This record gives sequence, structure tokens and C-alpha cells, in this order.
Amino acid sequence: MGQTYNKEKFDSILYYLNASDNSKENYLKRESLALKAKAIAREINSYSLQRKSNLQLLTLYQEAEKEDLYIKINHQNLNLARMYKDTLTVAYMTKNLGYYYFDKIEDSAYYYNNKAEKLFRSLKDNYNTAVVLLDIALLQKDEKDFTGSELTSIEGILLLNQIEDQTDEVIRRKAYFYNNLGMVFSGLTQFDKSIEYHNKAVELKLKLKGNNKASIDNSKNNIGNVLKKAGQYKLAIKIFEEILQDNGLGRDRPEFFALVLDNYAHTLYLSSNREKLPGLYHKALKVCDSLGKDEYNSIVIHQHLAEYYNDLGLKDSAKYYGHQAKRISEKYHNDDLLNSLLLLSKIEDGEVAANYLRSYVKLNDSLQKNERAIRNKFTRIKFETNQIEQENIKIAKERTWLIIIAIVGLVGSLLLYIIFAQRNKNKELQFIQKQQETNEEIYNLMLSQNDVIEEARALEKKRISEELHDGVLGRLFGTRLSLDSLNMNTSDDAIKTRSQYISDLKVIEEDIRKVSHELNTDFISDSGFINIIKTLVETQTLAYELQYKLESQGTINWDDVSNKIKIHFYRIIQETLHNIYKHAKATTVEISFKLKNNVICLMIMDDGTGFDVNRAKSGIGLKNMKSRIKEINGTINITSKKEIGTAVIIDVPLS
Repeated sequence: MGQTYNKEKFDSILYYLNASDNSKENYLKRESLALKAKAIAREINSYSLQRKSNLQLLTLYQEAEKEDLYIKINHQNLNLARMYKDTLTVAYMTKNLGYYYFDKIEDSAYYYNNKAEKLFRSLKDNYNTAVVLLDIALLQKDEKDFTGSELTSIEGILLLNQIEDQTDEVIRRKAYFYNNLGMVFSGLTQFDKSIEYHNKAVELKLKLKGNNKASIDNSKNNIGNVLKKAGQYKLAIKIFEEILQDNGLGRDRPEFFALVLDNYAHTLYLSSNREKLPGLYHKALKVCDSLGKDEYNSIVIHQHLAEYYNDLGLKDSAKYYGHQAKRISEKYHNDDLLNSLLLLSKIEDGEVAANYLRSYVKLNDSLQKNERAIRNKFTRIKFETNQIEQENIKIAKERTWLIIIAIVGLVGSLLLYIIFAQRNKNKELQFIQKQQETNEEIYNLMLSQNDVIEEARALEKKRISEELHDGVLGRLFGTRLSLDSLNMNTSDDAIKTRSQYISDLKVIEEDIRKVSHELNTDFISDSGFINIIKTLVETQTLAYELQYKLESQGTINWDDVSNKIKIHFYRIIQETLHNIYKHAKATTVEISFKLKNNVICLMIMDDGTGFDVNRAKSGIGLKNMKSRIKEINGTINITSKKEIGTAVIIDVPLS
């Protein structure tokens, strides 16, 4: 999936993205610009710009609270990152989904957070792994899996401690973990431990740069609540009063102000210091009402007011606030509804009270069952995520081993190939060497034969010389003396005698002409190579019990034929005779040499059983024969008929 570079389109994408980031423009225009950037990025197949466009759209949809579009784009970016094997972006998109589902669908939040944790761990990103673990710890705490939340929190703190650069963000996340541990141990009624962790959270928040008063006040409020639960009312009251000394708290943080005010009022109630009651309760409730909607925090205030009025015996007021608490808490169907039902069972009388008590028991059982189910689901999700991770690790290991085995197999095959190739090459070299040795042997044989020929030639010349010297010259000398003696005699007898001597001279002339002819004729011309072939054929046919016929056209001047061709002819005939003996079951073989258009034709025919040329396998002998023919630029043609015989025709050009 290669990227197509186009400068004009790249510039357009960057322009649209920058323009869509302008917060002064309206939402629809910003969305349109970001969508244009995304469309062009897809057109040029640029992953980085597609991802950037999607991230811009995510920001826009989050700001505009377009939840469906936010989820859609998040999944698109997730799938895109998977396609391009961008693990970091996959981890961030998975983390986003976990954060989105945090206060909506607990098991989905837990599922995506677990996946994100594994991804960040694989990237050795301790900070983001800890961030995801914090969300998991909070989910576990909300579902009353206090032990699980404690272990997750400690694991997150240990990861943050491993980070060398302890930035404000690292310290802040660590403070959140300690705050969660404080809440966990409060739920376990281990109040001293809870206060210890809350104090650690405050210590860390005090180290942060900037104004962190709001975050510190949150921790102080948590400490006050733990002290209240522990029955240490004086210390709790002191902490709440410290928080409320901020005159701007009601203006800057009205919801938190109402929460602290109610906690302060309830601590006074429990300590039997009720002078400021119910005024503080009503003040806190008024702040909640001023926000324009039923606030979650108002549930507890209504419960505290119902409890207060019931304690005073003012049943109508107690019932009013008790039912208000129940009405609001029914929207959430959690522990606050459970507490409201229990409170009404105490405020109401008779059967009405009994009904509320039964509803309380039923809801309590349902909530506990639901909490167990969610905890089990969390455990199952974690198990399945771990199982998938283990399977992925197993698959990765299997792939690694397969790659290793494939590489080893490939290297082994290559080595075997090299070994066999080298061995074949060595055999080929040995064969060539042996062939050269054989050729040298044949060549030496031919030289030896030439020596024999030269020796015979010298002997013959000596014989002719002796014959000339002792025979013809002696006769000439005698005739010359006789003619000299008759030179001056004119008698008839002398004339007759001279005539006889002249006839003798004619005979001597014929003898000289004959000797001259013999000297001009090479009595063994061209017979050297053919004699060698004849010796070969005679020897082999005798051993193979074959009859033979050898013919050589007289027009072939073997002295002009290269030794290389003659040696290969010799070896081809030798190999062919061996094949005839081995396979053909022949009784007769005919060998002939002919010259046509400067091409020597060697024909070898037998009267053997014959074979199917198309189906026959090429043995070593035939391969060697073809190799020899190729070396001398020749051609071979084999014809065969069953029960008739085989003909091998080899044509070799002389030049």
C-alpha cells in the first residue's frame, strides 16, 4: 500500500487540518474541514495524515459530545492502525475506548483497558501502562473488588517508580493511586491504613507545580470522611472546617462545597453537636438545587435530613426527605437506593416499613449478586485477555520456530546442493581428466603408429635406394661399357648388339620409372588413423563376438583432420560398440566414414533388437557421446526399429 506523493494535495490536507483546529470557527465548518482532509489523505493513501485527520475528528466529536461519531471514528482509527501495524496508535485508541466506557459500561471499559494495558506493556511504556491500570483499579474498587483494586494500584505505583524522570504527570498519577488505596482501605474498614494512603496522596500533590488546592482539598475531604467513619469526629470536624474556610469555595466549586458542607454537618450530627443543624444541611441542599437539576450529591443530603428529623421524631419531615432520597437514587439503582430503602424501613411504620425492608433485602441480594457477576466477568475478561496474549506469544514463538526451521532447512538444502554440485563437479573434473588421459593415450598410440609408419617408410626408401644402386645402376654401368666397346664397330653383329643394348636400356628406363612412381606414391598414406580404428574394431568385435564391416571413403585426408576430432571419433566408436554389445544383442555391425560438403559422416549400424528412441532413457554412455559430439560442433541422429536394428549417424564439419 504505497503512498502517492502529491505536494499540492499534501498542502491542502495540512491547510484543512490547521483550519479545523481553529476554535473560533463553528463546529460544522471545523468538522467539514477535517473530513475534507481525511478524504484527500485516503486518496493519496497517506497513513499518517489519515490518522491525524481522525484524531482531529475525535477531538471535535468529544467537544461536541457526539458520542456515536466519536466511537465510530475511534474504531476506524483503531482498524487503520492495525492494518499498518502501528501498535502505539492501537494502544492509544484502545485506551480511549476504555476511558469512554468507564462510567457507561463497566465490562466494556474493563475489556478495552486490559487490552490497552497489554499493548503498552509490550511497548515498555510504563507511564501509559500505569495510567490504564489506574482506570482498572478504580473499576475494581467501584465493584467492591477491593483486593484486586489494591494489587492493581500497587502495581501501577511500582511502574511509575521505575520512571527516571519524575514529572508532574507521573507524580499526579501516583497521587491518584494512593488516593484510590485510601478509598479501598476505607471500604475494608481499615481506617488507619486508609488515612496513611490519603496522606501520601496529599504529600505528592503538595510537590506539584502550580495551584493544586482543589485536588488537595479533595484528599482532605476523603480523610475527613475516613475519620468520621472511624468515629474520630473532632479530627474530622477540624479538617472539614479547614476546607470551608475558603470563602470562594461556594462560588468556584459549588458541588464540592455542598458535599463538604454535608459531610461537616453529618459529622456534627454524629458527635451530638447539633447547634448548626439542620441549617447546614439545608444550605448544602440549596446549593445543589441552585445548580438547576437533581444532583447525585443531594441524595446523601436528603438521607441525612431524613435521619435527623426522624431522630427528632418529626416523622412527616423525615418521610419527605427519605422519599426524596429514594426518588433521586432510583435513577442510579446503587448503594444510595439501598440506603434510602433501609432508612425508609426505619422511618415508616407497620406493613409499609416491612415492605421497604423486604425491598432493601431484595435489592441488597441483587446488588451483591450483580457485583459478584461483574467481578467474575472482570476476572474472565482478564483471563481471556491473558489467554489471547499467551496464544499470541505461542503463535509468535511457533512462527519464530517455523522461520528458524525454514532458514535451517534452506541453509541445509543450499549446503547439500553445494556439496552435491561440488561432488558432481569433482566427478565431472575426474571424468574430464580421465578423458584427457585416454585421449593422450590414443594420441600417443596414433603417434606410435606414425612412428611405425615412418620406420616402414624409411625401410622402403632404403630398399629402393639399394635396388637402384645395386640393380639399375649396375645394369646401366654394364650397358654403358658394352656400348662404348661397340661404339666404333659398324658390323652387322655390332649393330645387332647395340640394338639389344638399347632394348635393355628401355627396360632399365621402365624400371627407373617404376621406382620413381613408387617413390612418388605414399604407400601408407591415410592409412594411419583408419588402421587405429581397424585395430579397435577388430579387438572389440572379437571380444563381443560380432561380425564387422569397416569402410572409409578415400577422399578423406585424415592428415588434415584435427587430432581432437579423430580422438572423439575413436571414443564414440568404442562407446557405441560397447552399447551394442550390452543392449542390442546384435551379430553384425557396420562402420563407415564418408565426406560430403566438407562434413565427415560417421555411420554405425547394427542388426540388433532395436528400441523406442522417444521413450528410451539417456544413460551415461549416450550422455558422454553427446557431450563429445558437442565439443567438435557435430550433430547426432539415432534411428531404430525393433527387431531390425539401430543406426547412429554423426556429422562433424571439418571447419
